[in-house]
Amino acid sequence: MTTPGPTQLELLPTAPPELPFWTLVRVAFRSLFIQAGFSPEAMQTLGLLYALAPAWPHLYADEASRNAAVRRHLTPFNTHPYAAAALVGGILFYELRHARHQGPAEDIARFKTTLMGPLAALGDGFFWLSLRPATGAIGVALIPLMGVWAPLAFIIAYNAVHFAARGWLFVAGYRHGSGVVARLKELKVPTWSNRLRSVAAAAAAGMGAWVALRFGALSGSDSALYVSGASFGLGVIGVLLVERNVSPLAVLYGTAALAGLAGVFW
Repeated sequence: MTTPGPTQLELLPTAPPELPFWTLVRVAFRSLFIQAGFSPEAMQTLGLLYALAPAWPHLYADEASRNAAVRRHLTPFNTHPYAAAALVGGILFYELRHARHQGPAEDIARFKTTLMGPLAALGDGFFWLSLRPATGAIGVALIPLMGVWAPLAFIIAYNAVHFAARGWLFVAGYRHGSGVVARLKELKVPTWSNRLRSVAAAAAAGMGAWVALRFGALSGSDSALYVSGASFGLGVIGVLLVERNVSPLAVLYGTAALAGLAGVFW
């Protein structure tokens, strides 16, 4: 009697097929609420278990195996809530391998603990420090054109990118497991983060020029055009400095200091 290989194991009754499409949709949708059950002790663990719950009946036929799977994920879990989609998808990748007897349970914990920190840093840098300021600045810059509808433009632009990113991360994690790191490297996320920060600086400069013109017109001052040009020029300089790896915070504080001096001596 020969020992069944990996291909044969997939055909055994205990080896589950690929997870159903709608089960994956349910897991991905539930992962949107991973931060909802946050606690200081377990952090995002409750949200993670809530997201994974629809997959257990399809992965493990007996209750003992399902309970063991749940216990594997009772350890503290914390990462960026958007980037967590990659981890949720990757956990399904390794749980499926484990259910097919193609990998040990340790692979699941190793994948999760190894990528939690790096994905948290990546998510903070892209979503919090780049995408949100850029879309927010664009929304503010659109106020002269769209009025009260400008905030809606911000909400649509921000969520279009962030929901698309979460969907892509989930699928990449489910298809590639730890290979999601290579997929992310191909996207050159740090490069896009720098570009978004440049967009934020340019949009803020444009809005500053518009504000200068508006207040100058209201006061009847002839200096409005000069203030507007100076504001736009500072914005362009800020973009160039950020592109040359100068700290965005240093650019921000420097601009604020110049604005304060202009207010005192102009």
